Amino acid sequence: MAHTPILQFGTSRFLQAHADLFISEAGAGPITVVQSSGDPARAHRLAALAEGFPVRIEGISEGETVQREVWVNSVARTASSATDWDEITRIACEEAEIILSNTGDKGFAPQPADGSAAFDQAMSYPAKLMLLLKARFDAGAAPIQVMPTELITDNGAVLRDRVLELAGDDGAFRDYLETGVLWVNSLVDRIVSAPLEPAGAVAEPYALWAIEDQPGLRLPCTHPAVEVVGDLAPIAALKLFVLNLGHTYLADRWQVAGGDPEDTVARAMADPERAAALSALYRDEVRPGFAAAGMAEAFDAYVATTMERFANPFLAHRIADIAQNHDEKVARRIDGFRMWAAGHGDSAPRPILDAICGG
Repeated sequence: MAHTPILQFGTSRFLQAHADLFISEAGAGPITVVQSSGDPARAHRLAALAEGFPVRIEGISEGETVQREVWVNSVARTASSATDWDEITRIACEEAEIILSNTGDKGFAPQPADGSAAFDQAMSYPAKLMLLLKARFDAGAAPIQVMPTELITDNGAVLRDRVLELAGDDGAFRDYLETGVLWVNSLVDRIVSAPLEPAGAVAEPYALWAIEDQPGLRLPCTHPAVEVVGDLAPIAALKLFVLNLGHTYLADRWQVAGGDPEDTVARAMADPERAAALSALYRDEVRPGFAAAGMAEAFDAYVATTMERFANPFLAHRIADIAQNHDEKVARRIDGFRMWAAGHGDSAPRPILDAICGG
């Protein structure tokens, strides 16, 4: 079995079309993929990953239609935390140099089993990671890099703090967690619209893996979609207050219009009136905030890319799905933008966004 310097927690179609694809195209890795949920219903996907899988890329890029398929062969081995914990621990101690994860929205959430001294499948990902790092520390292994890709602000720092909470009062181990483990913040962006069976995915052309620089950082691969940046905050603001805000605006207008369950983002962009309304919103109500923050040029480029992504004719992104948890999304994406823009000194009128927020 091949030596695998990358240990990945998560089998999602997002990871297949993102990190796994980039690592494959770069000829890096290989990867051991761990199914951390232990769901036996997904065992067929887990087994298929190591056989290689396709990623179908469909959409519009710089005005051109893109339709191509990439074969991903970066996964050398798979395992389930429910049945293979001893082997996963061995790989973490003897092979791993980088630990990647994308364990879903609830992957970091504390679980009752987290306080157990021994492994329990019901543990959260941070608790499982803490046990692996403790085993590595006890084995005297070299330092390691941990790279979460969950959509959490400062995800590396958040994961570090959670693992430290779980680590107990062993001073030497805590020192190892703070100095022998490099916790990396990153931000990922790619719409992965559908799974393929038994493994693989359909994704848009756009892809980004922005990684915050720090001393000692080691990239898992070199790839055009991988960018090292000094500060993730500007990229996070663009994603949240342009792409995500645009989605929530469309969902709000969709609700006002009666909520056709078959409506999609691409259909909205094919409607000249709705597309023009979104463009005007970006120009008149969102751009002034980014201009005040000194990001006008970056904003203009990102809006152009976002409108192209929204118009993807191959992506059936249902607005009904975007509209789920709408009030929470309005608070974070639209009201959050208003507060962010005000914090940069912008006082431009925002009648449409203000109305969506209720004043």
